Amino acid sequence: MTWMTWRQFRVQAVVGAAALVAMAIYLVILGTQIRHGYDADLVGCHHRAGGCGSLTAEFVDRYRARLQILGALLVVVPGILGMFWGAPLIARELETGTHRLAWNQSVTRRRWLAVKLLFVGLASMATAGLFSLLLTWAASPYDLVAGDRFTALQFGARNIAPVAYAAFAFVLGATVGLTVRRTVPAMALTAVVFAVVQVAMPVLVRPHLIAPVSDSKEVTAETVRNLSFLGSEADIGGLRISDAWVVSTSKLLNSDGQPVELDRYRACITGVFDAIADCMGNLDLQVRVAYQPGERYWDFQWLESAIFLVAAVALAGFGLWRIQGRLP
Repeated sequence: MTWMTWRQFRVQAVVGAAALVAMAIYLVILGTQIRHGYDADLVGCHHRAGGCGSLTAEFVDRYRARLQILGALLVVVPGILGMFWGAPLIARELETGTHRLAWNQSVTRRRWLAVKLLFVGLASMATAGLFSLLLTWAASPYDLVAGDRFTALQFGARNIAPVAYAAFAFVLGATVGLTVRRTVPAMALTAVVFAVVQVAMPVLVRPHLIAPVSDSKEVTAETVRNLSFLGSEADIGGLRISDAWVVSTSKLLNSDGQPVELDRYRACITGVFDAIADCMGNLDLQVRVAYQPGERYWDFQWLESAIFLVAAVALAGFGLWRIQGRLP
């Protein structure tokens, strides 16, 4: 049974291995370049005239675009595996009728399905895991400097989370194929469901896995310069805390913790941006912020991975139940 599964899967395996080798070569080269840039520009920069500020910004800007593209690719890789490895795995057999040959042998339906899920599922997890391992290694100096490991794209493209995503996406595709019994519709439905899950997790679920820390942060001119949004009603966006995930922020408050006087605030937010930042820095403002500190990063990685692995096991259990006596 295992040998038959390999023979049916070998074309996809060769294509996946070739893509992984090509990506590995590129990531090793990129990782070497990032480490060389880090050692040359940032190691010991505290002792140089001007400090590390401009050098750090230049280093981050140099590699941000490439790492974001690679991160986006790794985020969609599990969905691709679910579409092209998971969805056709059972749907194509049921669609063409070749499942009847296996089911008329000594192999039971559940064993037939279990071997396929286990063999190709482990291959999917290994593919995503190796990609994640290489990208995490290559980007580690950048991640150390950028300090934004919790962003949706970066969190989902590092360490162990992609392995759990791949397991879920593959079993999702196989289960959808078992239910729909048509290859192309199963592939399309798998892509849609996985995309919805990948959007819902960081937006709706992840912020509530652990209760955030609440604190007040002083709003200085430098804080204002790093914001991405300033509203006319004293609301802000893009507040950053180094190596932390900002979950929510209040509107701007004065030093007494009361809402800032809108007339004073609006008088500042006109003119040149640097002048706006300096003006607001003189208002003695603060903001209440809820955030997840950096030391919780691995807690979130393990929790989210556990959720996706449990979901994968549940879907596999549903498939094993459905195939036994539920399909003609």
